[in-house]
Amino acid sequence: MRFFAGGKVYDFMRWSGPAIALSLFLTFGSIALLVFGNPRLGTDFKGGTEVEVAFSAPTTPQEIRSAVEATGFGKPDVIKVDDPKNPHRYLVRVHEVSTLSDATRAGVERALCYGGNPSLDECPEPKRATEVKFSPGGDKVTARFPDAPDLPWIRERMAKVSGIALRPGDSNPLIQNARDHKVEVQLMSKGDQLVGGLKRALGAKAPEHALRAEWIGPRAGAQLRDSAVKSIAIAIIFIMAYIAFRFDLRFAPGGIVALVHDATGSIGVLILMGKELDLTTVAAVLTIIGYSVNDTVVIYDRVRENLGKHRGTSFHQLINLSLSEMLGRTILTTLTVQLSLLAFFFWGTGTLKSFALTLTIGLIFGTYSTIYIALPVTEWLDKMLFSRIGKSGGKSGGKSGGRVRESRMKTEPVPAD
Repeated sequence: MRFFAGGKVYDFMRWSGPAIALSLFLTFGSIALLVFGNPRLGTDFKGGTEVEVAFSAPTTPQEIRSAVEATGFGKPDVIKVDDPKNPHRYLVRVHEVSTLSDATRAGVERALCYGGNPSLDECPEPKRATEVKFSPGGDKVTARFPDAPDLPWIRERMAKVSGIALRPGDSNPLIQNARDHKVEVQLMSKGDQLVGGLKRALGAKAPEHALRAEWIGPRAGAQLRDSAVKSIAIAIIFIMAYIAFRFDLRFAPGGIVALVHDATGSIGVLILMGKELDLTTVAAVLTIIGYSVNDTVVIYDRVRENLGKHRGTSFHQLINLSLSEMLGRTILTTLTVQLSLLAFFFWGTGTLKSFALTLTIGLIFGTYSTIYIALPVTEWLDKMLFSRIGKSGGKSGGKSGGRVRESRMKTEPVPAD
């Protein structure tokens, strides 16, 4: 399939100067937005509790936000979820997590008479716990006693602890192991408390239960954020090594600058659009980097091929020639991928829709950066660095001088006819 007549050479590099200026503005602007623009970080990165609920009747985000705040949560995020099967579906996110604080844990231990020197009147010997453990999610407490546990006494004591709420039901607490006198006390997670608050405030149209509930602590979120940055940096470093080994050292910096431009530019656009940055965004950025380097390597390969076929042609002319020869292939590949992404974007929901949007933005940046970032930087390096090496090598003679004389032949312009 041919989109353009063969043999015609387009002067892409004519606009390289303004394009590079625009790219610098986009890159540094995106970095500024990421550092100072207060981007919307998802629960994956900053920690919190995320609950997805479906209401039985029309509900406004303001109603949901007011109900959540009345329950005791601060500054909730309420996001409408596009779902044709359920038009009243929302994602509610709060900063609080179910993990129990040290003070709350100490309060639970005191209530169960574990540790310290409690009085015999308050804590008789048979009622003193010999072991207390907390679940990682902060929704369960297990305790072991020397004798058969007194469940009503345990429930009464636990209900008085500040910072927790017992899950309703006659079977809470329950005997987990009768032989070891082990008891399990179930606590209401932040997700349970949030849904309970919606029921109290919104009545019949409130959801009976959450469709999905997730939480992550702030420390784990920070670790995930650092790991995400490291993964992108490591990917870029190994790609630079591959390009340098696969082609020539002069090609590697242009490819890496293009990849950094694609990653930062895509994130900057998402921030401007008010989109959330989470692990799905990181996965999409890594995919963008992979696609962009593939497109760049294909053009690089044609440039290297033309270096041997068109001796004496300037690097500027070789770039225009190579891009013109590969223009049809680039358009066909880009349109094919773009059509697939648009299908996911328009008919997908939730994470899939966000992933497709990020890839769509990155696809545009990737195609643009191959033409106006990677190749102009490569041309500049060839002109500023390798041509100077060629001049000095040509004077010294020998094998080194022969190799560099060939490089000089590639970069010297051909006189106009």
